[in-house]
Amino acid sequence: MEIPSSKTLYTFQTFETNGGARIFRIPMKVFPDLWAYAYLVLVDGSIVLIDTGSGFGDSNAHIEAGFEQASRAAGRTIRIEDLTHILITHGHIDHFGGLIFLRERTNASIGIHELDLGILTSYEERVAIAENRLKAYLVEAGVPEDKREGILDMYRLNKMLSHSVRVDFTYEAKGMRLGSFDMLHVAGHCAGHVVIRLHNILFSGDHVLGRITPHQSPERLTLYTGLGHYLDSLALLEKWAGDLSLTLAGHDDPIPNLPARLAGIRQAHADRLKLILEFLTEPHTIAEVSEELFGSVNGYDTLLAIEEAGAHVEYLHQRGWLCIVNVDELESNDGPVVTRYRCINDPFAKEVKLI
Repeated sequence: MEIPSSKTLYTFQTFETNGGARIFRIPMKVFPDLWAYAYLVLVDGSIVLIDTGSGFGDSNAHIEAGFEQASRAAGRTIRIEDLTHILITHGHIDHFGGLIFLRERTNASIGIHELDLGILTSYEERVAIAENRLKAYLVEAGVPEDKREGILDMYRLNKMLSHSVRVDFTYEAKGMRLGSFDMLHVAGHCAGHVVIRLHNILFSGDHVLGRITPHQSPERLTLYTGLGHYLDSLALLEKWAGDLSLTLAGHDDPIPNLPARLAGIRQAHADRLKLILEFLTEPHTIAEVSEELFGSVNGYDTLLAIEEAGAHVEYLHQRGWLCIVNVDELESNDGPVVTRYRCINDPFAKEVKLI
């Protein structure tokens, strides 16, 4: 199967580091409306795959096609069976779902960060916990009852695409280094997200994307996510990255100027936080904040918008910019309650930097 090469779709591409490593970018259609990249790397006698696609639809076929194109580009046969390592940047299914397919074809050693280990090795347990938290969150966010079940059905559908898979090592146990690869833990978009540096090139997964701000969800749903952790991780990355020539992301185009892109992402979140503060001069729910920010959305974007709005509201509430106006309802109920937030009219709060 040949990967489409239209300018409107993701394309196969090759890169080389200043240390002589060869990189082959493999595009995959991971969901009906979403494309992503895996990266096949030849370095120090090892054959390494960074991320795997979703395992859904044509994703696995696109992986196979990518190996065929890499073989032609390299002038040698590179087979899935020859992989020595598979490195997962983070525990989202569009980046690890292909492991089930690949496990049947290769004995490559699979690695992931400790904080995302359970997503792979105890997948069913993690899904059950996440769904239980999501049910309560949708109530608290003020999503109408007739819409909540539809959102949960979409969530369950995606999660049915995978199951538990064995992992061979974790990054912290390896000292955040594997041969010429260095890893940095960058919590936020996902609890165990890492970026991976090879010589002068960075693999950023979803931590830094070229055209959009990576999706954020509230830590209320998963520990070590949340906008605060994400912004802290951007600062860590900026100090750690060193002299890079290029950043290769899990989606979108390569990023030639990482500091400029980090500044753009920070500014986008600062602008969004200011909009929320203006909107919350009167009490509103997270669902209402979501509609104010993103308008009317459909399908899985409904959940993404509710989570994104919630991450920003949570960030402001944690830092004393917002208060809950219906605390009495929270105190008088045992279960989740629709929560309404309002900007605090306090001069001290106005002195605290947003970001």
